[in-house]
Amino acid sequence: MRKIPVLEQCTVSYLDDKHFLADHLSYYLQKNHDLVFPHRHNFYQLLIFTSGNGFHEIDFKRYEITPGQVYLMGPGQVHSWMFEGEITGYIINFDVDYFKSLLLQSNYLDALNLFSSNNDGVFELNEKDLLEISALMNQLVALNVGYSTLDLKRSLLLYILLKLEEIYVPTFATKGVDYQLVLLKNFHALIDLHYKQYHLPKDYANLLYITPNHLNAVCKEYLGLQAGEIIRNRMLLEAKRLLILPDWSITQIAYELNFNDNSYFSKFFKKIAGFTPEEFRKSQWK
Repeated sequence: MRKIPVLEQCTVSYLDDKHFLADHLSYYLQKNHDLVFPHRHNFYQLLIFTSGNGFHEIDFKRYEITPGQVYLMGPGQVHSWMFEGEITGYIINFDVDYFKSLLLQSNYLDALNLFSSNNDGVFELNEKDLLEISALMNQLVALNVGYSTLDLKRSLLLYILLKLEEIYVPTFATKGVDYQLVLLKNFHALIDLHYKQYHLPKDYANLLYITPNHLNAVCKEYLGLQAGEIIRNRMLLEAKRLLILPDWSITQIAYELNFNDNSYFSKFFKKIAGFTPEEFRKSQWK
């Protein structure tokens, strides 16, 4: 069965360092001009647009390109883009283990709001912030094409990420950092691990050592959604990722996601998405 292509760092890197790339976006697109099909990465990607038109999609959500727009994408997300005319900006690709020997906390990036699974990871810089980040990006590009030490590149990249983290305001962060936000992050992490196995809020509440009512209350207060909706949305996302694979039948996808039968899966999909799996597939492969 054909799977969504997974791009490895080495296949899109034209520089000596196969674990890290920082470059001007216009040059990167010249080298990788055919990457318009839906694909996943096994690395992190950061893009900053300074000019251009068109759109890009992350996990089937479309974003129109605007100057100053930033997007950050983690491994495994489905991504495609369709640019119009000349595009300028910056791009960084780096492996999941790029900071492993530098930072004591191995999951440090996962703790950042930038890469949180319950945020878009797409936002805009104002003119002042764009100038500051662009200056830092130019420095990083210069380091990448030279013979700088690994720690110097990693330190500057980490500084850029932390500056963006400082600027970025996630949709649920209006109440400050507290226990409930930590709980939400843990909830999303558990869903990513167990969405095929566990479909009910009580299952995740047990893993989090809280009551289902508490979990629902926190999700409703911070995200405006019930815990069950968040679980179902994650299942729907994975279903969409599989549906763009023409070699997977609806029955195979239903089985992969642990539905009892094809009919139940189709009803689940239509109830949440508003259209059938077949209709979604046709819309993606026109």
